[in-house]
Amino acid sequence: MEAPAAPSPHPVVALVGPTGSGKSAIALAAAAAHAPHVEIVAVDAFTVYRRMDVGTDKPSPAARAQVPHHGIDWLDPSDECTVAWFQRRARAAIAAIHRRGRVPLLVGGSGLYFRAVVDPLSFPPTDPTMRATVLEEVGGQAHRAHQRLREVDPDAAARIDPENLRRSVRALEVHRLTGVPFSAWRTAWERYDSVYSELAVIGLHREPAALAEAIAGRVTGMLAAGLVAEARALALRPVGLSHTARQAIGYAEALAAIAARPAVATPAALAEAIARRTRRFAARQRRWFRRDPRVRWEHGHDAADALSEALAEARGASGADSPHRPTP
Repeated sequence: MEAPAAPSPHPVVALVGPTGSGKSAIALAAAAAHAPHVEIVAVDAFTVYRRMDVGTDKPSPAARAQVPHHGIDWLDPSDECTVAWFQRRARAAIAAIHRRGRVPLLVGGSGLYFRAVVDPLSFPPTDPTMRATVLEEVGGQAHRAHQRLREVDPDAAARIDPENLRRSVRALEVHRLTGVPFSAWRTAWERYDSVYSELAVIGLHREPAALAEAIAGRVTGMLAAGLVAEARALALRPVGLSHTARQAIGYAEALAAIAARPAVATPAALAEAIARRTRRFAARQRRWFRRDPRVRWEHGHDAADALSEALAEARGASGADSPHRPTP
């Protein structure tokens, strides 16, 4: 495992919250009000993909022209996006923003990606060959994999369902590859010690009923804007879609509808399937961020005010307003 890096003294501001809460609009308005001293970094698993525009509700070209955005169109849809890769790329973007004397504003709802970027987390390697070897050794049987895991890493075994073959094999794979118990990789997740010593996090709260209504409207808008056509065009590309891209909310359902699966064969059924999965995802996002003690939760206008204040403080801390700072 890598040793944690020394905390960066440069300020970072973040706006987090569930899908449909209105983060993008509030972030854009706040960043524009502080232009040119703020740049946005999207913390999302799917806006990184080119050509996946409608279903990811990607910032428009006009928004990106108004305020510099990062985390957009970094990968082809045929590429896999791993958390470890995103961590490196996003941190590099943040470091470049700091070098320009500006303030990075992280915006997103992926709790996993957010923590990967701001906290000293490392991720165990993967090796399909080793995984296949372990799977063969346990005969593809969950109870045998779990028994072997109990022998080498009882802490990990205690956290993993004995019937979950995939997770037991993954834990054994990591132990074989690194010599480090899989459970040891979890230790850092229980702490909230950011690699950025000056980190301000605003959480955008929206009441569940209002959020569900916003999600329904968002899904309707995406379908009207051509989500199904976009998914079809992606699926017809010779290189195809990566597993990660294919599982994106909206795209998975649209691809199923294109394949004429009965559950999502009609427009109404497709809209409900996407909205239902989005609501469930939003609930998981809320639970994830509620565990983070650094998040300051605010509603609508209060969140906008809190974000603007945090950006102003970060500008002062970074020296972005200094008349002696050279223009990038």
